[in-house]
Amino acid sequence: MQLSNGDSPDFDLIIVANGHYRFPRYPNTPGLSKWIAAGKALHSAWYRHALNLGEIVVVVGDGPSGHDIAAEMRAVARTVIHSVNGGVHEDIGNLKMRGRIVEFKDEGQVVFDDGTTESHVDYCLLATGYELSFPFLPTDILQPSIPPSCPPLPPALYNSGYHIFPLAKHIFPLWSDYPPAALAFMGLLVKVAPFPLFEAQGRAIVKAFEHPVLLDTTQEATEIIIRYEELASVYGDDTLSISKNWHKLRGQAQFNYRNRLFAFSEGDTKMTVPDWEPEMYAKKDVLRRVWRELERTGKTDEWVKGVGEGGSMEWVDMTRRLLKTFEEGEE
Repeated sequence: MQLSNGDSPDFDLIIVANGHYRFPRYPNTPGLSKWIAAGKALHSAWYRHALNLGEIVVVVGDGPSGHDIAAEMRAVARTVIHSVNGGVHEDIGNLKMRGRIVEFKDEGQVVFDDGTTESHVDYCLLATGYELSFPFLPTDILQPSIPPSCPPLPPALYNSGYHIFPLAKHIFPLWSDYPPAALAFMGLLVKVAPFPLFEAQGRAIVKAFEHPVLLDTTQEATEIIIRYEELASVYGDDTLSISKNWHKLRGQAQFNYRNRLFAFSEGDTKMTVPDWEPEMYAKKDVLRRVWRELERTGKTDEWVKGVGEGGSMEWVDMTRRLLKTFEEGEE
């Protein structure tokens, strides 16, 4: 590995922890590059808070950032157009929900996949995600391309821009020319609660570095092939779609994954994900909506006053009361 000062020191163990929120991903939509060059479009990597960017602003992206930015921009823009794949054509106050943009045209016009257009757009915010980027790792260690289909596992390590493959436990390279418990990638998973997951991965990395024999490479290779075949049953031979979904753990899967890491690092299952985490995570969208309503009505201080003074579980109890109050109000 070469450092910024030109030195190339040797290391026995390396943890790669720059995550996946560093190198912006831009869609290859026709005309977008001209908007960026003209200063009319910006990636959400540089977004910090709502700004007056004009009367009509487009926000692209269906992830948490896209929804949060669209909600915030409604307070400063006359009209916010939120573009998402498969979006329904719908107007809600000063918010316009639209589908995927297929072209950015001159003079502030955008064209959507249903053939409709919006004109006089002043600015576009791109909440379009990030690419996995590791410029400090040479291509003889990490090849920048989509890996071939498997089985068998490829004899090299690949970076598709969406995933690193093949990795045991989504962390350790399974590469015949490299000890699997010498290099570790942290924080590649998406669609997860990140920080508790980082802690579980950190524990597993320390354990593998300390006792590399505990990493059963044969079993890990088998699990990778099983996961590949599960995704292939959904996406067929589309290796790009498999790459895009490889590090996504939806629903309960992320909590099962953390429990497996705890079992590996602790040697048993004495440490597990507390029950309230998957319970609350499943209702995160409702909680976000309820909390925004409390902010709108000025009742947040009333709900959180004194909470936590008797321990962290008071926050869990408060959240359950919040959900119960919402559910009773819906009846």
